[in-house]
Amino acid sequence: MGQVLHGTATTTHVVRAKIQASEASLLELSEQYGINPKTVLKWKHRDSVEDQKCGAKLGQGSVLSELDETVIVETRRKTLLPLDDLFDLLLPLIPVLTRSNLHRCLQRHHISRLVDLLPPEEKGEYKTFKKYGPGYLHIDTAQINLGMDKWYLFVAIDRATRYVYVELHDNKRMETASAFLQQALKQYPFKINTILTDNGIEFSYNLLVEAKKPKDKNKVHPFVAVCQAQTIEHRTTLVKHPWTNGMVEALPIRLVHPLFASGYMQKGEDDNPTGHRIARDKLVQLHSRRY
Repeated sequence: MGQVLHGTATTTHVVRAKIQASEASLLELSEQYGINPKTVLKWKHRDSVEDQKCGAKLGQGSVLSELDETVIVETRRKTLLPLDDLFDLLLPLIPVLTRSNLHRCLQRHHISRLVDLLPPEEKGEYKTFKKYGPGYLHIDTAQINLGMDKWYLFVAIDRATRYVYVELHDNKRMETASAFLQQALKQYPFKINTILTDNGIEFSYNLLVEAKKPKDKNKVHPFVAVCQAQTIEHRTTLVKHPWTNGMVEALPIRLVHPLFASGYMQKGEDDNPTGHRIARDKLVQLHSRRY
């Protein structure tokens, strides 16, 4: 098999071997073979006569430190979060993190596909959402920190039409969630038949320990009561499988990030009712423009 040399190589394997075996000076060898003394010096210190691969070595050039990458990998394995949610979670811990270098880090460690991290019994053929007509609603919440206050963004999105309704509240109690649902139902010009949420306490009693569940076994959760009154089927995602509700999981992040970037919301600022009102108005503008 012939030699494979770099496109701009000025030496062959034979010449390189002779340089490495020679006792002559750099100047003598450069004159003998008609090459630059730096080229002679390079091959004098090489253990091989083969060209090295071009480009950066694995991990070279990344702004992420070894500790950063360890945090990213372990967080991905523990939480099984999708890329956008993982980025939002880790950005406060790793200020140099971007969506691009996060994706490259996951690829380097062979964990860019969530299916590769699932237990063997959960792996199988890819399943797509069953096609539904208008009336299948995904609902979720996202926490927003404004100064010392915690605010909660409630989001509803129809699976078929992608029509979005959002509200901003200072809590996510059961009563708030049920009131949000009642208002959301008024916004859609078609009948809502099914609602999908996670297992948060604002949506169901599913994850409450037995001691904290209502003593009256017949007591219905306020959110579920609204669904029953409107003859709506309420479904919840599997525990520790938030991506089942992925259509709405990432939406609060995509809505909130532009607000911080544009200055409508500032982390660490004092309470500002006017700013909160402007933020609500801006949320409506954002979702109406994008969807």
